[in-house]
Amino acid sequence: MATHTDFMAEALKQAQKSYDEGGLPIGAVMVENGEIIARGYNRRVQDGDPTAHGEMDCLRQAGRRARYDGVTLYTTLSPCMMCAGTIVQFGISHVVIGEAENFHGNEAFLRENGVNVIRLDDPDCIELMSRFIAEKPTLWDEDIAGNDPA
Repeated sequence: MATHTDFMAEALKQAQKSYDEGGLPIGAVMVENGEIIARGYNRRVQDGDPTAHGEMDCLRQAGRRARYDGVTLYTTLSPCMMCAGTIVQFGISHVVIGEAENFHGNEAFLRENGVNVIRLDDPDCIELMSRFIAEKPTLWDEDIAGNDPA
């Protein structure tokens, strides 16, 4: 049976794909009943769309569903407020976060709204995002609009 580490490795592959395309290295996978049902990655640069974050792309790939409460969303980076709000809006009850060292995100908001949050502090997620921030600080600042709720 696949573990949180296995699913996060799949999300990290999505992050790497975005990085290789010149985008922000943030990836996500959605899991239901132990199977990946959707994959996504940050496509802001590639699509010129400021809302095309990794979690949002994953949700788009999952498509329309009557309910999301039976899924777990794996994301390589702690979600921004837009993505956290979407998670709460659609009732995703479990989120597994690769890292929150490079961006503190909105874990408290998720928890306050009933989401079960697990943070893995995955060294590979931390390293890829750290490398990206060092290489492209202006693009990173654009993605978070200078807003890291530390």
